[in-house]
Amino acid sequence: MKKQIETPEEIGIIEGVENGEYKSIADNEFMAMETSLKRAAVNTIEKLSKRKAINIRLLESDIEKLKAMALNEGMPYQTYISHMIHKLTTGRLQSV
Repeated sequence: MKKQIETPEEIGIIEGVENGEYKSIADNEFMAMETSLKRAAVNTIEKLSKRKAINIRLLESDIEKLKAMALNEGMPYQTYISHMIHKLTTGRLQSV
């Protein structure tokens, strides 16, 4: 089964290849680049997956509200809090 190209990015890549905008590199250059990119990927994954425990004091009423919100999302409330903080710090949730 042939995959249909759907995105403008994919079409742009194919047009670039057809127009000669890309060139092959030597095997040794490719291997060096591959090694470097793999190392960067491993370092990124390690950095992004490190977790640190914190203690925070919240109002009981806020905790109850967070527990209800987490229940609606189908996750434990501490996981929900972590998830929401992550969304806030990565710009996927706007602060008020």
